[in-house]
Amino acid sequence: MDKNEILVVYGDDISAMAIRLANEANLAGLIGDRRKWIGIKPNLVVARPASGGATTHPEIAWGLISYLKENGFNNIVILEGAWAGASTTDAFKICGFGKVADEWGVQLIDTKQDKTKPCDCRGMEIEICQSALAVDFMINLPVMKGHCQTLITCALKNNKGVIPDWEKRRFHTLGLTKPIAHLNTAVRSDFIVVDAVCGDLDFEEGGNPVHSGRMFAARDPVLCDAWVAAQMGYEISEIPYIGLAEKLGVGSADIANAKVRELNKVSSQARVAASPSGKVRQLAACVNENKACSACYASLIFALSRLNRTELGALWDKICVGQGFKGKKGNLGIGTCTIEFKAFCPGCPPSGADVLAFLRKNI
Repeated sequence: MDKNEILVVYGDDISAMAIRLANEANLAGLIGDRRKWIGIKPNLVVARPASGGATTHPEIAWGLISYLKENGFNNIVILEGAWAGASTTDAFKICGFGKVADEWGVQLIDTKQDKTKPCDCRGMEIEICQSALAVDFMINLPVMKGHCQTLITCALKNNKGVIPDWEKRRFHTLGLTKPIAHLNTAVRSDFIVVDAVCGDLDFEEGGNPVHSGRMFAARDPVLCDAWVAAQMGYEISEIPYIGLAEKLGVGSADIANAKVRELNKVSSQARVAASPSGKVRQLAACVNENKACSACYASLIFALSRLNRTELGALWDKICVGQGFKGKKGNLGIGTCTIEFKAFCPGCPPSGADVLAFLRKNI
């Protein structure tokens, strides 16, 4: 797998999807020496199941460990530190990673209990947990989701889990952008599998899950986050730590020249889980869905969430999405299935950024 490549897989069998990404990327070849210590870094920011959109599905770790063991890798650890003030032990248990560790005989490391080491992160000193510095190959398992301060959180921000709580608090006093970018000059992200199955629409702690039934693999965390930003309807410039990380040499944000390879076709049907606040349900009221694939539906929901009240109020018709609109006429359509509509956003699926631009042009 090349550094400028992004692999995309769709489906409902999460473990099988993870294994397929590992096989297609030749993960074993990327790691090389079977004696290397491999770290798996999920996002377990809170002790809540992945269905809420905040945390990594344990099935992804299960699938990757299965692949690694089959290929002769046995030095594997799962390491994470929940957000400041929360219990990582509780998160490991409630999020299902304790069960994964027991089944495969791998060690769980709570980075909150770890010793730290001051590291020069290209002009900024940051305390980093020694367990993260000790691994030879790091597999980053972020969730594709929104964030109330940084707009999105994915591969780059997920590495906050390998710094102590007091350093996490300092990051916030510094505004997050600069420290997140500098942290990634020292912390590894050798292989990234993005959990985009049902990431939260807005908040790091979950509650507004948007089901897209997708997973992505990448080797460049900057490219990964730049591409994820576009999928969620953002310009790269709106997520400043992406550009800063690129300037610091962490990776490339050039998504125009990225090689995006879809390993299969979109097939799973859209499933929308409304939060207690009802935001996803409110946005879904603007949609006429008929046999929509989950990835296409998710792009539409992400785009609708970016519209302000005035723009939402200007919608003059429901937006149609889904395979049920093939060959039919209509006004506003999303995806190639609505090609016969008066105005439609092409793509199978289109990105959130494409859908957002389409909506702002046609409402």
